[in-house]
Amino acid sequence: QEHLVESGGGSVQAGGSLRLSCVASIDTYTEYSMGWFRQTPGKEREGVAAISARGSLTYYHDSVKGRFTISQDKSKNTLYLQMNSLKPEDTAMYYCAAGGGWSRMVSGDPDYWGQGTQVTVSS
Repeated sequence: QEHLVESGGGSVQAGGSLRLSCVASIDTYTEYSMGWFRQTPGKEREGVAAISARGSLTYYHDSVKGRFTISQDKSKNTLYLQMNSLKPEDTAMYYCAAGGGWSRMVSGDPDYWGQGTQVTVSS
């Protein structure tokens, strides 16, 4: 049973930082591409960042380039998203995702989803 658990969300003022974590209870985690997505009410879920299984490929949404960094520690089955210089428009529910291959991950169609962690940025 694949299982993703996010943590690290919260409320922060504009310009602040947060680090999201996602622990994956997946037997073949080391073979999976991983990613972060976000969604606000009334809008479609969008891809924020992704990293390939071996870390050789990364993807960032244009709106977060230079501010967010995705990383992973395969030994701990953990994915991270360091978010700096946060803006009110970054406010959303953030979801961890895994599997499906790189193309499906960056196109928003991974195999597995976490339950989400809320990030709220106030101005």
